[in-house]
Amino acid sequence: MKARRNKKQVPSFRKLIKTSKVKLENKLKNKQFKQQSTIKKYRKEQRKLRQAVKDAVSKKPIPLEDPKHKRSVKRIEREEEEEEEALPLDMMDEDDLQLMKDLGQRASFLTRDLSSSEPVHAKKRKHKSVIDKYEKIPRTLQTAPEKELIHLLPIKDKSGIIPQTREKPVTDIKQDEEDQEEEMELEEDITETPIQELTMEEHLIERRKKLQEKKIQIAALASAILSDPESNIKKLKELRSMLMEQDPDVAVTVRKLVVVSLMELFKDITPSYKIRPLTEAEKSTKIRKETQKLREFEEGLVSQYKFYLENLEQIVKDWKQRKLKRSNVVSLKAYKGLAEVAVKSLCELLVALPHFNFHNNIIVLIVPLMNDMSKSISEMCCEAVKKLFKQDKLGQASLGVIKVISGFVKGRNYEVRPEILKTFLCLRIKEVEVKKDTEDINKPKKFMTFKEKRKTLSRMQRKWKKAEEKLERELREAEASESTEKKLKLHTETLNIVFVTYFRILKKAQRSPLLPAVLEGLAKFAHLINVEFFDDLLVVLHTLIESGDLSYQENLHCVQTAFHILSGQGDVLNIDPMKFYTHLYKTLFKLHAGATNEGVEIVLQCLDVMLTKRRKQVSHQRALAFIKRLCTLALQVLPNSSIGILATTRVLMHTFPKTDLLLDNESQGSGVFLPELDEPEYCNAQNTALWELHALRRHYHPTVQRFATHLIAGAPSEGSEALKPELSRRSAVELFENYSMATMTFNPPVEPSNSKKKDKVLQGDSFLNEDLNQLIKKYCSEVATETSLDFTQYLKTSLQ
Repeated sequence: MKARRNKKQVPSFRKLIKTSKVKLENKLKNKQFKQQSTIKKYRKEQRKLRQAVKDAVSKKPIPLEDPKHKRSVKRIEREEEEEEEALPLDMMDEDDLQLMKDLGQRASFLTRDLSSSEPVHAKKRKHKSVIDKYEKIPRTLQTAPEKELIHLLPIKDKSGIIPQTREKPVTDIKQDEEDQEEEMELEEDITETPIQELTMEEHLIERRKKLQEKKIQIAALASAILSDPESNIKKLKELRSMLMEQDPDVAVTVRKLVVVSLMELFKDITPSYKIRPLTEAEKSTKIRKETQKLREFEEGLVSQYKFYLENLEQIVKDWKQRKLKRSNVVSLKAYKGLAEVAVKSLCELLVALPHFNFHNNIIVLIVPLMNDMSKSISEMCCEAVKKLFKQDKLGQASLGVIKVISGFVKGRNYEVRPEILKTFLCLRIKEVEVKKDTEDINKPKKFMTFKEKRKTLSRMQRKWKKAEEKLERELREAEASESTEKKLKLHTETLNIVFVTYFRILKKAQRSPLLPAVLEGLAKFAHLINVEFFDDLLVVLHTLIESGDLSYQENLHCVQTAFHILSGQGDVLNIDPMKFYTHLYKTLFKLHAGATNEGVEIVLQCLDVMLTKRRKQVSHQRALAFIKRLCTLALQVLPNSSIGILATTRVLMHTFPKTDLLLDNESQGSGVFLPELDEPEYCNAQNTALWELHALRRHYHPTVQRFATHLIAGAPSEGSEALKPELSRRSAVELFENYSMATMTFNPPVEPSNSKKKDKVLQGDSFLNEDLNQLIKKYCSEVATETSLDFTQYLKTSLQ
């Protein structure tokens, strides 16, 4: 016989959390009130009984008549005769008559047990309804004023809703000595501990003690699980149950600690493979104890991991809905703190466990939070996705995230944060392409066939070779390295989704704030775009520039994208990007010269792609015009921007050696330099000189001075005027970032001027000339004659 399975299910976490602390307190109060009311009722009835016995007369009282059973006529006559024989009414005083009437009305209370709730003369019938019993209970006379009622929570049963009330306790001043003795005895039996009101300091001390106990409990459970995960997997459930902490003093802190502890535990004890559910055949087969123990561990781990993710999801949903649950343990203000901890745990699991179960579920939770109104949560999720892209070597997890992001952006009609699309820039597709080339050069070693071994090796050598090959195969399996073809397939699918998202925005949402992120992404992955799309893409970029709807930074992104396209596979195309050169040359002076330095870094990257990498397609006149304009621009920007621009000028002077004629004051050829002309080819830059370098040589920043002196000398690579290695070996963008002014300090610090203080400080009249002082005194000493001012005469003349 199989053991009968217990069908009673353990209540789930969500079901338990519905039982709030307020409800539990109400149940306890109801129970205590019921005990008190029973005691008070018993005391009250005993008191009434003693009072009724004292006032009772020797005559047997007449019971109250039953309204449904009328007495017979003979019985009524007999009772009247007995009353007449007892005492004529004419011979009784009015006070005695009134006393007898009162006793007659309450006579039934003397002959019955007052603790019972049924009337004296009611017959016990099983078929009588509850309503009839309730109606036949005799009403007490309202000798005292009505007492105030306190309405309690109603009770619901099969018959319906039953309202509950209780009387407001009123202290009786007049009580007998016996009642006081009985109350003292009953109070000794049932003693209630009074609730002590704690001060703020005592409350904080009590909270600190409770929190310390909870921390010790969490640490003990976590250490037990880490020491032996397979044996103590059930303690995961015990630790997870602490998420329903109901003590309002420590509930929020304990839940945060449990969330973080479980996250770290799952990161440590989770295996490096995905756990799949067992088939029916596998469940029915007999296995060893060790295998059975491993299976139980894996099943428990997956189930608890699933429940944990559901708990985190519920915390985030509660915060998003801004709804306060029945339990007042966690306040509405504390929801955000709990949600931030839950989102942080989800981000950590997204990055740490991309290979484990339910990773796609985490992605579906994280992607909408990337567009959340809370900036901290949005940045946290975006950084987690960037980190995942950077460390994902295979590309499986990246593909899953890209699919969800693409669908989310399309579903929101492209009204999302630009930071979501900027995460695409962290994809490792360019690095994998480099790995592909190295793998093609260094192809893996092939194993020898049996015939080759038999020809070249002896019997002993063949034996050793076989052992070596077996070991090498096992090492390859242990590394679990995926094939290059699978990687390329995943990356190709990922790039297709990225480009589809970019092209949709270019086509349907050109005025969207997502456009800069799209152009930046196209600039990075332009070398991977199919050549067939180049012409159409360049036309779209030029149309965007000419429309005038873009900001300056967006225009720079368009130029950068166009030249990235032409520097890759676009070399085989016969396309002249003269219009992009003209646009950049025309708009260079629009660079922001303030603290933000917006666009300088993009300009430096564009110049590198447009002039240095395409040196064979750049004319001599174009190079001269750009060098002259860059030196003029270096006068009006911050020091780090000046250093980056001068470093680019140095590279251009090395790339185009004939541009050294700008260092001579003699003109070359005919014409006059036209700096206001927008065409770099026809501005006659050969007839000017770089006089700006002499002004930069007196700059307050020492590095700018060094660069200017170096360029005036012709940018030599050796000698006293040559640059130091830390300046010459770095690119313009690196120098721009290293000498950044973001911290509002100079790098290196600028030396203060050594001006000597004057011994005497001139004050007041000492600044003025002696003649001027005398003249001032003369006019000040003269007394001004008072003349009457008559404005009406000027008014009359104007009217005439």
